[in-house]
Amino acid sequence: MTKGKWFLLYFFLIAVLALAGCSGQLPATLGQFAPCPDSPNCVSTQATDDDHAIDPFPYSATKANAKKHLLEIIHSLPRARVVTDQQDYLHVEFTSRVWRFIDDVEFYLGVTDRAIHFRSASRVGRSDLGVNRKRMEAIRKRFISAAPKANPEP
Repeated sequence: MTKGKWFLLYFFLIAVLALAGCSGQLPATLGQFAPCPDSPNCVSTQATDDDHAIDPFPYSATKANAKKHLLEIIHSLPRARVVTDQQDYLHVEFTSRVWRFIDDVEFYLGVTDRAIHFRSASRVGRSDLGVNRKRMEAIRKRFISAAPKANPEP
């Protein structure tokens, strides 16, 4: 191999390793939904603009059963890690397959509106090519298709 090809190979390897280590910073607002930034890599049930707004997941079972069902779905997904599990709140990290980027997803189980609210956002970058919205729509579809049956809240 020529010196030029070795240099390109070395440069490419360094670039890949540098990007693989980019996990970004943990959001300072965990536990309360922050507004989505202007970038398109965030969706939230509390957003008011069309680019970031997404509907919550309705549930008719008890809050405990809805949370159990949601956790079963999350645990079945690849590269998902539950970081915080509190009574009404979940913080989950999803790691991308290739570049190991981390997306933070926060869930809040509302009692009065019987809906699961959430915010899903990439830690780094500007565009996620719609990954956060697609992931949340896929979770919604699974949640609703096999949702626990209605029970009155105790």
